[in-house]
This record gives sequence, C-alpha cells and structure tokens, in this order.
Amino acid sequence: MKELLYLEIPTPDTPAVQNWLQQWARSTQLNLARNYSTPTGFRLVFSETSRSAGAEAASSHSALPPELSVFVWSLQRTTYLKVFRWAMQPVPQEAKILAQLTQALRSQFPNRYPEPPAIDPQQSIFTALAEHYPETVRHFRKMPNGEAHLQRVYWWEQRWRDGVRNPQQPKQVILGAPNSEEPDPSAPTYDLIYVGGALGVIHAAVMARLGYRVLLLERLPFGRMNREWNISRAEFAGLIELGLFTPAEFESLIAREYRDGFHKFFDGNNPPQCKAPILHTPTVLNVAIDAEALLKLCGEKLRAAGGEIWDETEFLQATIDRNSVTVAATHLPSQGARSARGRLLIDAMGTASPIAWQLNGGQAFNSVCPTVGAVIDGGFEPGVWDAQYGDVLNSHGDLSRGRQLIWELFPGRDHELTFYLFHYHQIHPENPGSLLEMYEDFFTILPEYRRCDPDRLVWKKPTFGYIPGHFSIQSTDRKVAFDRLIAIGDAASLQSPLVFTGFGSLVRNLPRLTDLLDTALRHDLLTTQHLSQIRAFQSNIAVTWLFSKGMMVPTHRFVAPERVNSMLNTFFGILANESPSVADRFVKDRSGWLPFNRMALKAAWQNPAMLLWIWQLAGAKDLLRWVGSYLNFTLSALWSWLFGWVPTLARRIQPWLEPRYPALWLWLLAQSYALTHGMGQPKAGFTQLPQRPAAWKTPVAP
Repeated sequence: MKELLYLEIPTPDTPAVQNWLQQWARSTQLNLARNYSTPTGFRLVFSETSRSAGAEAASSHSALPPELSVFVWSLQRTTYLKVFRWAMQPVPQEAKILAQLTQALRSQFPNRYPEPPAIDPQQSIFTALAEHYPETVRHFRKMPNGEAHLQRVYWWEQRWRDGVRNPQQPKQVILGAPNSEEPDPSAPTYDLIYVGGALGVIHAAVMARLGYRVLLLERLPFGRMNREWNISRAEFAGLIELGLFTPAEFESLIAREYRDGFHKFFDGNNPPQCKAPILHTPTVLNVAIDAEALLKLCGEKLRAAGGEIWDETEFLQATIDRNSVTVAATHLPSQGARSARGRLLIDAMGTASPIAWQLNGGQAFNSVCPTVGAVIDGGFEPGVWDAQYGDVLNSHGDLSRGRQLIWELFPGRDHELTFYLFHYHQIHPENPGSLLEMYEDFFTILPEYRRCDPDRLVWKKPTFGYIPGHFSIQSTDRKVAFDRLIAIGDAASLQSPLVFTGFGSLVRNLPRLTDLLDTALRHDLLTTQHLSQIRAFQSNIAVTWLFSKGMMVPTHRFVAPERVNSMLNTFFGILANESPSVADRFVKDRSGWLPFNRMALKAAWQNPAMLLWIWQLAGAKDLLRWVGSYLNFTLSALWSWLFGWVPTLARRIQPWLEPRYPALWLWLLAQSYALTHGMGQPKAGFTQLPQRPAAWKTPVAP
C-alpha cells in the first residue's frame, strides 16, 4: 500500500465533499476501472488485464489488487483527502487521474474568506451574528458580559479590516497646527499623554514615579483586559529593579506558577526527518499573572504619583505645534468632548492604532497573528489536564483552510485554564484575518485538542486580539516617532513574534525605553530625529521573521497540508536536542549569532527540503530582504563583540557629557542599548535606571 496524494480541502462541509467525490468518480471516464462508492469516498478497481506483463510479474508475489482508494475525513473544521494505491506498481493513467482529481477539487472547493455581516446598530450582536457564527454566539451567551465582549470582537475585526483595506489612505489623526494657531489655554497640561491603557499604564506608572505629570486615556473601563499575561520570574524581575513593584507585590499578582511547559506540533503525516520529541521549557511563560490585578495596581501607583486616568474615553486626533501636542477625545458614556495638552504623546493603542497606520503610510504591519481563546473556570473531567504544566505551543492537525492553527494553554488561579488559538497570517486585503472565524473554530475544535464537553465548561471571559509583526531589515525600517509623538508596544511592532508579544517585549525593554525617554524629556529632545532613537528593536529576533514567513500560507495558494508542521518540528526538534539553556534563550528572544547559525545549519542538513519550502512560501523578493536582515544581524553581532566596552565607558563619562552635549549623550545611550538589549543581552548593559543627580530637575509641561 502506498500513499499517493494528501490534500486539504478548505471547507467544513465534509459530507458535501464525499457526495461530490462519488459523483465525480461516476461521471469521469476512467478506462479499465470500476468505481465503488464507500462511506467516506470511493474505490477504483482496475481489471487484471489492464496491467502490463512486467507489472503482473512484479506483483505475482502479492495479493494486493490494482486499486486506488480515495477517502476523506474531518478535523479542525476542514476536510482532508488521501489517495492510496493497493498495489506495488502504478495503475494505468495513475498520474493523470490524480492530476484530474486535484484540479477538479480545487475548482469545486476553492479558498473562501468570509466577511462578517454588516450590523444594524439597533440590533443585538447575538441576533446579528447567530446565523453566521452559531457556536460563537451560543458560547458568548454563557459568559459574564458576553454581549459586550462579542461586540468588542466585532469592533476590533472591523477596525483591523478597515486599516488593511485602506492602507494608502489611513485615517488622518495626527495634524499639524497652523503657525498662527494658539493651543487651547483651558486644556489641562501634562508632560506625557498616553493613549491605550493596557501596556500603556505600566510604562505610564514608571514615568509618573520619575516625577512626570502623566495622563492616560483608555477606551474601555480601566483595568478590563481581553488577554491574560504569562512571564517568567527572571523577566518580571526587571519591573522590580525599576522600582515599579516590590517582591511582595509581585507574589500577590501570581495566579499560578507551573512546573514545565511543552512545545509539540502534530507530525502524523510528516516524513521521518520532520518528526520531533516534546520540547520542555520549564522557565518560559511559567508564571501566570493576574492581568487585571496588575493593571489595577499600576493604576493605583500612577494616581499616587500624581497621574490621571480618563477611562471610557476614545482618542480622536492630536494636533502638534512647536511647543506641545493637544489631544482631542470623546468621553463615551456622555459623548462629551475632552481635550488635554502635553509635551509628548505616547501611542500604546496596539494593532488598532490609527496613529501607527498613518505614520507608516499603510505599511504598519507585514504580518499578524489573529488570536482567540477564553478563560475557563472548571468543567474538565479529572485527568484531562494537570495544572502543574502548560502548553506553550501545540498543534493537533495540519493546515486548516490555509492556516496552521496553534494552541496555547496556561493554568491560572484555582481551576482556571486560559486557552489561545492563533495562526501566523500574511496580511492581504481579500483576507485580512478574522477573529470571528477563529472563534467559530475555537468553540468547535476545542474537544479535539483537549477532551471536553464545551457545554459543561464554565466560561469566565474571552481572550482575543491581533498580534502584529513587522519584517525589519534594520531598526530604521519602521517609523515609531514623529515630533512630540512616540509609539510603544504592539503599536511599534518591529519584528514578528514567536512566543513573546506586547507584554513580554515591553517588560524586556522597559528599562531601555524608560531611560531613553527620560533623557529625551529632561533635555527637551522631542523632535522626530531624537525620538526615533527610542525603540525596542532587536536584530537577533528581526532575523527570525523568515521563520514566521514560513508559517504563513499566501492567500489563494495551496500547499501540502503537513508543510508547516514539518518545518516547525524540524526546528523545534533541534531545540529539543540542545541544552535547556540554549532552548530557553531562543524562545525568550535572547539567542545570539553563533547559536542561531549553528541551529540553522543543523536544520538545513537534517531537512534540506526546508530551504525549497521556504522559497516557495516566501518568494525570491522576501528571501533577498531576509539576506539584508541576516547581514544586519551579523554586523550588529560583530559590533557588539568589538564595542562591548562602550556601555561601561558611556556610564563613566555621562556626568561630563550629558550636561554639555545632551543630544550626543542620547545617541550614545541609544547605541549602548543597541549593543546590549538590541542583541538580546540585557544583563550585559544596563539593568536599571541610573540615579538622577540632584542638580537635574524634571521639566514640567509648558
């Protein structure tokens, strides 16, 4: 028996595929073959006389008949097909039959990218979506405040789609004030105005404790989160070193600390060289943080330091003049207008940020991970999952409707489990990436991933969002700043994520961003030229974007269903055979040049076909771009090795250099961080903010 064909047919309607296959077999002229329908497809049995003498002689020792067996099955809300031959030698016209079948299937069942329906504002979101997303509506009805949550999922998807489809004409929300126009003197005045209260409040609290007058705008009621956060103790220690939290406060924020985390991708259809053992990472994302408690505590610290929070307030636009920036907003409950003036505006709105789209001329992001999931507070049968363990990355099937679906599972407080389902996605106007389609998948296939009855689970809240990626060759490829404006977090995405997203990246780079921003504010270095140096770019992860590209199926393309799992297992199998410290550093975005090259060469040697696979998925243009990323990574690694002494020298000359040449000092400080944090080596440079000399006074807003 030999497998001849394996296809993914992008439809959840497997019975329709079965019926079509049987009709096709009956209607197609197949000489010397008899057609028999089966419960899952059909059989083509060829007459003994159709075989050549040589084929008959070759198979005389075998009882296998000259037959093709075609069958389908359903998994992950899609349909898969395989064709097997029950003979040692090819049957007559075998290649032609397979080509005809493949072409007919692709024509009958093409890729489709459904659109969410338009909604009447007077209509319930449940009523509007029930026909299109029945499982999603049914389970959101069971969640506390489920209607508001689903409304936000719909809002987020529509906003994302609008940005993707109108890249050359993004909404103009950053305006320049005419020279004759004076700022509104009645508007309250601040040093820093943050827009976006999730990641924004962490950064805002640090800056407020440094003595700056801070305002935070948040569209939702403050402290509400549609994601959970995981981190390791070593990484969270950076927030303790900054003085934002005490060790006791950190312990109070821990919902669960698990023993080990697993990485395993489905390899049932992979060739032998693309199978892999489980990768264990016991200190990666093993601490589940109570995100809402963390936000609440940051809010308290922000207010205690004199900061303000305007929640349920939607950002409309900002007007920048020579000396300040004025923000216009709307208080959603009252629909009243609000405005504030500050020295600097900080965009922390994530992927929904209209500022990021405007600054980058529609090229804000090159890829995205549409992510959905939920927090479940019990309902699993005993033994289904041990709360001492986490599933960091897992797949239970091959490509599903052109996407490689990947699961994450993190234990939380008491009986809580947080699930995520996501995929790496190429941004395309016809196929921007859908949260609603993903949620319909999530609720339908969760029992395939972890044995359960979804109707018996206790649904606490949904978790969802768009996690962006940007394919950078060097740090200046993307605009993260303008005069009196800078972006942080996902709004300033500079590379494609593997495991860490906005929260992990912000925590890892918070000392760097805070120190640089504090320096710029103290010396009023708030032009585009100076603020553009304040960014969380890492050349050691920028080079991994080709890895992300290899997990994306281009829109309207078909590839072998097992292709992405084969690549993932190749690389993670190599990681599993490395020392635990190497795997830990790689997954935490801290891998250096030598380990990266060693593992890349191992992957090419173990599975040479992977180079061709990536070429087919990425294309020549992106491969050439990646060569630029790799050369920049190599050059950065060389500079880090040659000039590793610069950060230490910079701190020594700071008292003399900074007061005399502040712009030069900001540049030197940024370069020092690029040599350390920018290479994934935060411990080699500065680990905490330096103490400010008493002579330095924090400037106040104009």
